[in-house]
Amino acid sequence: MTGIIEKPRHSETSNNSYSTRPNDMNVLGVVDFADCDQCSPYPNRWSSIREHISAPAAEFMGAFILCLLGCGGNCQANLSANKSVSASPAGNAVTSNLSWAIGLSLGVWISANYSGGHVNPAVTLAFATVRGFPWKKVPIYILAQVLGALCGAGVVYATYFNAIDIVEGGSNIRTIAVSGNLFGTYAADYLPSVSAFFAEFIGSAMLLTGVFMFTDKRNGPLPPGVLPVGIFFVILGISSALGMDTGAALNPARDLGPRILTAMVGYGGAYWLWCPILGPIFGMIVAAFFYDSMLYRGLESVTNRPSEQAERHHLHSCARTKRNGVAETV
Repeated sequence: MTGIIEKPRHSETSNNSYSTRPNDMNVLGVVDFADCDQCSPYPNRWSSIREHISAPAAEFMGAFILCLLGCGGNCQANLSANKSVSASPAGNAVTSNLSWAIGLSLGVWISANYSGGHVNPAVTLAFATVRGFPWKKVPIYILAQVLGALCGAGVVYATYFNAIDIVEGGSNIRTIAVSGNLFGTYAADYLPSVSAFFAEFIGSAMLLTGVFMFTDKRNGPLPPGVLPVGIFFVILGISSALGMDTGAALNPARDLGPRILTAMVGYGGAYWLWCPILGPIFGMIVAAFFYDSMLYRGLESVTNRPSEQAERHHLHSCARTKRNGVAETV
């Protein structure tokens, strides 16, 4: 009788763990798809859609934050200078420059891992021209950047609408000289067109140089989160040193988006293509070519792509090395 083992009861053999009940609906919500190479990277339908829209959405959010804080800093500093709005000023040129620097820094921070953190059509065009960024993505990036800047400026306008009424002298009065220039950028009256273009060209070239400098691996591996901080100092330096003449647009979307907003709310539709659009685009493309021609070694740059002769020599050398290696091991 000792060889007979008592059959366990049903309650003793039942197992309440999820592993024995793979079809139990309670399992849902605890599955880690990252642990399975064979599983779909999209656990639900929305994640599949998000994969295609996350990059432009990131650019939209980056540009939105840039103009929300930048235009907001301009409005707070300038509107509060009016005694009818505030008993004492709540900002100045320094706080305005800090607002733009912080806005771009946070805009890059939120978008860098999802879209590359361009937040600027001129940056997108420079990367497409020199660094192999896909041209098919350029239109949607630029559209997202302009729309983000437009919406950011729109939120600022809605926030300061009452103060603008006081400063302008009425809700039906909107003038560029009084409050419209808090959104778009306008060159100083004494500045000729060629000088305005040059100012934007130089400032934008410096900004793109800073971006390339921080992302160049030969300058040392960049710790996570440091790039936005570096961009903060670059923008702060440019706006503090070169911003007086034109307002330092440095970004076609940063100017075009808010300028569309001012046209929509009654400021008029005048626009100056030469300075805030073409200046940054040409400045960044020229700076990109110069940096890559003189310093950069990465193969994604058009200045470093191997010639056909170099490729043939490389293939021939590799084939010979492999044959010698096989001969040595035999």
